[in-house]
This record gives sequence, C-alpha cells and structure tokens, in this order.
Amino acid sequence: MTDEAIEQAVVAAPRDACLEVLLDYERYPVWAADIKAARVLTTDADGRGELVEYRVGGLGRSARVVLRYDYDQLPQRLAWKLTDSDVLTVFDGAYDLDAVNNDSTEVRYQIAVDLRVPLPSFVKRRAEVRIRRTALPELRAVVENG
Repeated sequence: MTDEAIEQAVVAAPRDACLEVLLDYERYPVWAADIKAARVLTTDADGRGELVEYRVGGLGRSARVVLRYDYDQLPQRLAWKLTDSDVLTVFDGAYDLDAVNNDSTEVRYQIAVDLRVPLPSFVKRRAEVRIRRTALPELRAVVENG
C-alpha cells in the first residue's frame, strides 16, 4: 500500500534561491542527512539532472533510488518519479514553490512511498514521519544559512 505525506513550510529566501539548492542534486548529501550519495546519470537539454541516482539511508539499511525529474512546471513545481530501486516500488513526489514576496517562499513537499518488501505499518509510518519531518527543515536550513 502506498503511503503519502505532505508538509509545508515558509523559507526565508526567494524562490530562485530554493530552486538553486533543489536543482543541485549532487550536493544533497551535504545537507540532507538521509542521502548518503548522489550522482547525475543523464541531463536534459538545459544541463539539469534528468535521471539522478541516490544512495539513501533509512529503515535500517541503505537503498538505491533512481529518480526522473520533471521540469515542465518550473519555477512553481519540481516533480520526480521513481524509475528504479532495490527497495522501493514508489517514491514519487514534488516540491511546490510559491513566492510569498521577494524574500520568502512557501514550499510544499509531497511524497508517495511504497516498498518492495512488506513491513509492519508502524515501521513504515516511522520512516514516513522521518522523511516528512526532515526534508523541509533541512532545505530551509541550507537555503536560509547559505
């Protein structure tokens, strides 16, 4: 069963600053605690990561995740879909970025997750809460603190 989560926060920075951090996939391991490694596999015509491979921690083990990014709705939305993983069957999501004013951005993070192997619901819930409660605070911290 696919679990979905949504979280919102206001980041004290312009939308372009948020996007700059979000589009720099290979730096995710620097600021996102659960991402251990990131590698851009292919780029689009504008040089942005199209397929990106991550090594992520969680659920007591490391997982390989390959995401395909969708730029059709930039700068309002950065979306992705899972294309390959050794542990997950679904890991699709998006960042929606709404400029509040010149100095702040409301960021809405949504994610849908499902695993290849069945786990007790309380373990899945714990992982979902961890993803949801860390994604935006970590983004906010890196964007606001440079």
